[in-house]
Amino acid sequence: MGENRSGYEANVRGPPAGTGAIYTWTGNKKVGAGRMKITESHPDYQIRIKLDFLKPFASTAMSEFVFNPEDTQTAVTWTMTGRKNFISKAFCMFMNMDKMVGGDFEKGLASLKSVVEAANPK
Repeated sequence: MGENRSGYEANVRGPPAGTGAIYTWTGNKKVGAGRMKITESHPDYQIRIKLDFLKPFASTAMSEFVFNPEDTQTAVTWTMTGRKNFISKAFCMFMNMDKMVGGDFEKGLASLKSVVEAANPK
């Protein structure tokens, strides 16, 4: 399954969802290229994803979604962790990572919220 919007291409391999599902992408300088694989899937409470960034900088990170029921809602915590090599450390000295990716996390969580609410009307 490839998508080609403005030079962006994405593919899904393996199972369509859950542990083992793989998503790869290639895009412009802002998007870069990489691969993510669901390594653990417990939809009621946790999903873990391994991210391999290939471009513009090679690195690996783990992303995790944790779901905590609160009354009639669910609180979602989305984290990303990884090790910094020399280039990453130098890059972070001049760039604010929260400003760079924080907005994307907010947009992603808002999108997740709208999808869940549409699937579960009140």
